[in-house]
Amino acid sequence: MMEWLQQSEGIWQYIVLFLLAAAPLLDVFIVVPLGVGLGLNPIAVGIIGFAGNFLMVVILGLFFKQFSKWREKRRAKKGITGPTKRETRARRLWERYGLPGLAILAPGLVGTDLAAVLALTFGSSRRWVIMWLAISLAIWTIALTIGSIYGFRYMEII
Repeated sequence: MMEWLQQSEGIWQYIVLFLLAAAPLLDVFIVVPLGVGLGLNPIAVGIIGFAGNFLMVVILGLFFKQFSKWREKRRAKKGITGPTKRETRARRLWERYGLPGLAILAPGLVGTDLAAVLALTFGSSRRWVIMWLAISLAIWTIALTIGSIYGFRYMEII
């Protein structure tokens, strides 16, 4: 998909960027700097990165029960019995800071999709999970967009 982004032109670059943002484990931490680095409009990149990531959070929130059943079957097939390192890290965040802390810290540490699944697994309300992750994604997207703009400008100077 990264090659598609570089090879496509115009509106297609933004569509590919949206698909990358919606892909599991590809958060705004990757998509926003990539889009800005390719010279795309930073505001559009931020909005599209947020929208793609947020779409996955909403889908996971709405279909959590079905997703959870599918995930358990998949883990059983692979022989995974205990929590992964990312899940353990998320659990520690949850125990220390609760849903707001997990939502704010998760995009950088475990990813928004895994944070949504874990928060729902820990018993949080679907509405609160979606709301807190939306706030977190907005903050991170703005910070990453601004950081990418100035970071790439700084690199051009050197």
